[in-house]
Amino acid sequence: MRPVLHGDVSAAARALLVVPQPDREALFTRMIHEAELADRHLERTGKLHPIYGKGSLMAVARNRVLADEPGFDDLQYCQCFEVVLHQLARFQAIRTRS
Repeated sequence: MRPVLHGDVSAAARALLVVPQPDREALFTRMIHEAELADRHLERTGKLHPIYGKGSLMAVARNRVLADEPGFDDLQYCQCFEVVLHQLARFQAIRTRS
């Protein structure tokens, strides 16, 4: 997966905001998997993945319906942002151990 920036986190949180709360972690796991596939494809072929793009979290998030970006006074958005950050930390920890 490409380096994750603020815009990636925001786009992913907006994608999660559209789905029911119980489905958010699974969706985010799928998005990380898609970004990893796309990044490997780009490294191997020098071309964007035909579905998942360049391997960024933002690219795979934008393949989905995105909620309009609310402010941090929106509890659901804060929870989605938290899911993204928590799962990214978990992903990085696992990647570091491998």
